[in-house]
Parts: sequence; structure tokens; C-alpha cells
Amino acid sequence: MSPLPALVLVPALGGAIAWLVDRPRFVGARKITDASWRVTLMALVLETLILVLATFRRPAHPGPWLDHFTAPWIPSMGISIRLDMDGLSLSLLWLTIILSFPCVLLATRQIRVNAGAFHFLLLATITGIIGTFLATDLFLFFFFWELMLVPMFVLISAWGHEGRHRAAIKFFLFTQGSGLLMLLSILGLVVAHFHETGVLTFDYFTLAATRLSPSLSMVLMLGFFIAFAVKLPVVPVHVWLPDAHTQAPTAGSVLLAGILLKTGGYGMIRFNIMLFPEAAERFAPIAMALGVAGILYGAWMSCAQNDVKRLIAYSSISHLGFVLLGIFSGSRTGMQGAIIQMIAHGLSTGALFLIAGSIQDRLHTRDMHQIGGLWTSMPRLSGAGLFFAVASLGMPGLGNFAGEFLVLIATWHVSPAAAVLTTAGLVLAAIYSLRMVNRIFLAPERADQQPVTDFPARHMIILGSIMIFLVVLGLYPQPFMTFSTPSPLSITAEPDKVESPP
Repeated sequence: MSPLPALVLVPALGGAIAWLVDRPRFVGARKITDASWRVTLMALVLETLILVLATFRRPAHPGPWLDHFTAPWIPSMGISIRLDMDGLSLSLLWLTIILSFPCVLLATRQIRVNAGAFHFLLLATITGIIGTFLATDLFLFFFFWELMLVPMFVLISAWGHEGRHRAAIKFFLFTQGSGLLMLLSILGLVVAHFHETGVLTFDYFTLAATRLSPSLSMVLMLGFFIAFAVKLPVVPVHVWLPDAHTQAPTAGSVLLAGILLKTGGYGMIRFNIMLFPEAAERFAPIAMALGVAGILYGAWMSCAQNDVKRLIAYSSISHLGFVLLGIFSGSRTGMQGAIIQMIAHGLSTGALFLIAGSIQDRLHTRDMHQIGGLWTSMPRLSGAGLFFAVASLGMPGLGNFAGEFLVLIATWHVSPAAAVLTTAGLVLAAIYSLRMVNRIFLAPERADQQPVTDFPARHMIILGSIMIFLVVLGLYPQPFMTFSTPSPLSITAEPDKVESPP
């Protein structure tokens, strides 16, 4: 039996149990927080074991896809529960699990108010993300896409910082509005297929064969693109992100930056490029121009920030511009670079938000002018912060550099001018990253700074594991480049007949 349904259900069930054990009738008042935390951790451990099984399980059928599950849902409308996994989705599932553990181990045990509800919403968000990476029925995909939004909205609004309500509303309006555009495109594709064949279906593989006019193909592709561009995000539909990242609780910031934004890049690959290849090719110059604009704008804005979480948020806009460039470069190299960049950015930026959240918890400020000189009192956290800041600026030998380098090579072959402009973003990345390191960690210690405790050794083991992943990804990216390539639009193709994906 396929383990794919369990991958989706375990976080949802774990979240429900975590909420239930938070009730007074289940445990004593002193143990409420620990009870829900332990249930959440157990759910993630079980999820990891299932993912290991899915990774090494022999495929049940020949073909490029690793696993498949289908069950009827609403047969009269052609809607089914269809889940499929290839190297791309599996890579992003592992990224989700890797970053979920630091969220729970480092960022959520300190939650004392309605801890059960917090863990339920956290795992519900993870459920939506995992379902998005696996769903190949378009209605089911939209269901999981929307499922991510509500729990994240509540996490920001209920457990965020001083401006949390405005940030949560902005996040929800942008993502919900763009999601409705995607729903219209899904329905348009389904109707077009029905008029052509007389078959009503939401199946991804069946709809991929629908013949569309160039104009209709472009309109439908743009509906998908706008939804994914908001989530990635792409300038100018990025304005929800800085506030959401800044005001979210630490676990929410890690989920947003490390995983949730990657659903936008995943959607562009799986739907824009693979469902509408001709329209995507015609739209590529505009998409690449938006990517360059995002790289430069995000880097420039990062240089002007004094709020450390806001700086990291704007840097995400810049780094994810490389993802947009690579996806629409029209080459295999660019696509591989975009995927490597998504993974590396998730690891490095997720870790930076963990560190920024830890500093805020200890010093009760995000202003870099009021922090300063942490190396003396917090050498472990400062060393980790230095490593991830250097990774973020694209130091050779680390995963971010591998992704950006591949994207730059692919971009050069398409537009040398765009590649030259993009390198300016790398220069700015060095400026804002080193400025952050100097002000927070290396500057003289402030005389009025309150005593703080450093990261415990057990916490450094978690951050150290992320460091190892980034080093391996940077020094030996080839296995990840080969493994994470998206599979073609055939679930049953023989291995020797599979065409190379774009």
C-alpha cells in the first residue's frame, strides 16, 4: 500500500491530538504545554519514518514517478484523491521535515498560551504544504493550497508580535485573492478539456494533454502564475511578505520562509512550465525581467533595514528571484539551479529566522542598533549566525552558491545583460549580510545590554545538522540535481522512453 496518504494524514491527526491533550480533562495543568509539544514531536518522528519508507520503497509500477495513490472522492465531477510523488516533490518533502523539527524543538516549546491550539495550527499548515507537494488532482491541489492559508493566518494573528493583526490580514488577502485566480484557471482548463473530449476531470496528467489555443493557454497560465508569484513572492506582488515575516512568531517565520514560499516555485515548475510550455516560453522574458527586478529590489531594501527580521525577509525576495530566473530560463541547468536554490534558501533563511527569533526572545528587540556585541556573551549562537549569513550571501562551497551559480550560467545563455544585472544583487547581498553580522555579533558589546544565555549544546546539534546539509549541498550538488529533476507528464512511461524534462 502506498505511504502517500499517511504522509498527509499523520500531521493532521497529530495536530488534532495535540489540541485534545491540551484540554484540562486529559492532563494536569502543569503538563499541558509539554503534552501537546510531545505529541507534535511524536507526529513529526512518525512522519519522518513514513517519508523514509516512501523514499526507499520500490515503485509499484514502471515509470519516472516514484509513487502513486488514487481513490474516488466526487466521481460525478471527475474529482479524486490523487497523490503522486517524483524527485522534485520528494526533495521538498524532506525540506519540510528537516525544517519542521527546529520549529518544534527550538521555537514552540516556549509557547505557554493555548499551546495545543498553536501546535494544531502548526501541523495543519504542514499538512497543507505536504498535500500541495503531492496532489495531482487539481481540485485537491487547490484544497491543500487554501488549507495552508487559514492556520498560518491564525498563527500570525494570535501569536505574532506588535503589528500582527495588520500583517495577518495583508497575508491572507494577497494569498487568498491570488488563489481565486488560480481556481478560475483550473476551472477554465477543466471546461476546455470537457468541450474537447466530453470528459469532466481534474486529473493533472489527463488535463496536460488538452489542446488549447495560444491565447487561452496564455490566459490560463497567467492565472496560475499570479497565484504562485504572490506566494514565491515576485515583485510587485511581494508587499505582504516583509510584514508577515516580521510579525509572525518564530516558528511561523521559519515555516513561511523555509517551506511555504517554496510552494510558489514548485507550482511554477509543475503547472506553469509543464502544463503550459508554449505559453511559458512566450512569457519567459517578462518573468525573467521580474526575477532580476526582485533580486535587485530585495537586496537594495535589505541594505536599508535595521530590523533584523525585516532584513531577512527582504533578502528572501532577492534570493527567490534566482528561483524565478532559473525556472523560466528554458534550460535544464536553470531548472536544476532553481531547485537547488529553493532547498538551500529554505535551510539558510529558516535557520536565520530561528536565530533572529532567539535573539528577540532574549533581548526583546529586533533593532540591530540595540543589539550588538553578542559574540562575547553568546558565542555559539553568534557562530551559527555568521555561518548562515555567509551561506545566504552565496559563499562558494555552500548550497546557496551552487544554486545561484547554475542559475547565472543558464541566464547568461539567454540574456547576458540580465546575468550582469543579477550579479549586482550578489554584491548587495554581501553588503547587507556582512552589515548584519558586524552589528549583531562582531560590534563591541553594549554597556547597557542585559545578561543573556547562549544556545544550549543540544540546540546547536540541530543547527549543526542544517549546516552539514548546506555544506554537502554546496560541495556535492550533483546527486540533488539529478534526483530532484521533475518527472515528465507520463505516469506509466517506461524508463528508457522518458523524455528529458525541461
